[in-house]
Amino acid sequence: MVTTSYCVVGGGISGLAAAHRLRATLGDSADITVFDPADRLGGLLRTEALGGMSVDVGAEAFIARRPEVPALLAELGLADRQRSTTGVRPLLYSRRLLHPLPPDTLSGIPSSAESMTGLVDATTLARIAGEPNRPLVFEPGSDPALGALVADRFGEQVVACSVDPLIGGVYAGSAATVGLRSAVPGLAALLDEGAASLTEAVRRALPTSTGAPVFGAITGGYQVLVNALVRSAGLRWVQSAVTQIDPLGDGWLLRDAGGGHHRADRVVVAVPAPVLARLATGFAPRAAAAASRIGNASSVVVAMAVPAGAAFPANSGVLVATGERLHTKAITLTSRKWGDRGYGGRVEVLRLSFGRFGDSRTSASDAELVAWSVRDLEAVFGVTVDPIDVRVQRWPAAMPQYRSGHAGLVSGLRAALPPTIAVAGNYLDGIGVPACIAAADRAAAAVIRATPAP
Repeated sequence: MVTTSYCVVGGGISGLAAAHRLRATLGDSADITVFDPADRLGGLLRTEALGGMSVDVGAEAFIARRPEVPALLAELGLADRQRSTTGVRPLLYSRRLLHPLPPDTLSGIPSSAESMTGLVDATTLARIAGEPNRPLVFEPGSDPALGALVADRFGEQVVACSVDPLIGGVYAGSAATVGLRSAVPGLAALLDEGAASLTEAVRRALPTSTGAPVFGAITGGYQVLVNALVRSAGLRWVQSAVTQIDPLGDGWLLRDAGGGHHRADRVVVAVPAPVLARLATGFAPRAAAAASRIGNASSVVVAMAVPAGAAFPANSGVLVATGERLHTKAITLTSRKWGDRGYGGRVEVLRLSFGRFGDSRTSASDAELVAWSVRDLEAVFGVTVDPIDVRVQRWPAAMPQYRSGHAGLVSGLRAALPPTIAVAGNYLDGIGVPACIAAADRAAAAVIRATPAP
């Protein structure tokens, strides 16, 4: 039996999911090598021990209504590890006050003035209420910045107080730069179809409430998924970065940072866009040029364990509006969101997230970030904490920016690749874990199609 060699460059969730899919599809007829220089596999999925609990300090949750994570957990025999939130809701911090997250909104975009009551001024409420009566000019197929569209129809306050907090939490960017089609594709489709107003489009795009939890997680943290993918893929891990990829006959020659050479019949490149831009310059210059146009933001997670019983609200966390005098952009009350408490219930965990595109605060020292965290918690909740355990996790240049025209850019990138190389990653079709799994499956299928039958 002829063995085909597959090299996967990058050992994050995208690379590991691609390696798993290759093995699941091809069985023992594939030789699979994964390259990653980190101290452990998993990339942005990282679980640490904190306050007697397993706590995710990178990606924390997934959208439960998307099928990719539940399906993968079931495939790996981990369906019983999927868990849901406790059902508590998030809050919004705006004008130095805590507000319930506005109801009946889509990525923070209101479906009525009532949903913004108490959050924006009377002039803005009147603007929202009158929006359906103002002519809407929208060019089908266009991809304006989300913030510009919402500000034009509903006013700048809606962007700052409602849309930006959600976009900043997901993309580490702002509504001023993220494209409509990336942020809310369903809304874009309705506008393409000729919705008479933004209000109408939002109302039609709102998901039907099923009562099911919006977010899911994994008991034991994402490390459980990472370990299962490594086992199922039966991969060989080369703990080194790939520095060059060159054509070699019908396949490829990969050079690693340690001076090693590796021949591959097919390659999946699952690294951040800037790394792809460097690697692809020689064999796919148009793809490299496209990848180089995708910006990235850095982020930091400060996770801390504190004594239980602090007067935090019974909510899942807080999103912070633009312009507030805080350093953090979001606070997750982890123990209240998921129901976990360590050391017999004596300890609870929370996370503070820092960093938007162009934000220099992520370069602050660990001590500064922890001090900011303590002060922000006091400003938001009126609670002074003395952390028992702290973890500062930095994610440099890890958050791709989905600017206007992103889908077309990605389509051109993929089209410019040789058929025996495919890409996966959080810069392609969505930043969350479900989208990464979907892109990884697509990449694996592409290189398998390019493999001649024995």
